[in-house]
Amino acid sequence: MMSLPNVFWLLIIVFGVVGTFRGWAKEILVSFSLLLAIAIDRLLFTYVREVQFFLAPTAEPNITQFAIRAALVLVLAYFGYQTPSLQAFAGKVAREKLQDVLLGLVLGVLNGYLMVGTLWYYMQIANYPLTPYVLAPPDQEIAATTALYLNYMPPVLLGVPQIYFAIIGAFVFVIIVFI
Repeated sequence: MMSLPNVFWLLIIVFGVVGTFRGWAKEILVSFSLLLAIAIDRLLFTYVREVQFFLAPTAEPNITQFAIRAALVLVLAYFGYQTPSLQAFAGKVAREKLQDVLLGLVLGVLNGYLMVGTLWYYMQIANYPLTPYVLAPPDQEIAATTALYLNYMPPVLLGVPQIYFAIIGAFVFVIIVFI
């Protein structure tokens, strides 16, 4: 059995390889999609009382809470990965292939961190509802490492108001670069 920190790093490497092949222009849209998913989740849980009541943390595993939050992240990530080819960058990418590959790698790693880290955080908040497939850390040492990791996951680092600034920055970037 692999521990969650090992799976986390393995998936980040996989996302980095995918980002290398896709390039930075497509990967940046995925990053913005994942930031939007975190922002929507934060808005719903902060300002909508019905969502707060329905998806409140419980002592026992809560598959509904995890499924709704994970679905939001996965659906927006899916549409982020379904980007059309960006013809505006075709000439520039051909001239700067090494830079595109390296920036694609960095953004792929960032996307892996945003997606896998967010899903792991939601799984922990819902008390690991995917048992027997994904278990809470049984060993004290691994549990301490897991707790340390969870302090640096995207929903924790991108709280209010940081997530709002991230979304504003993403929209400014899209307006300046893509339009």
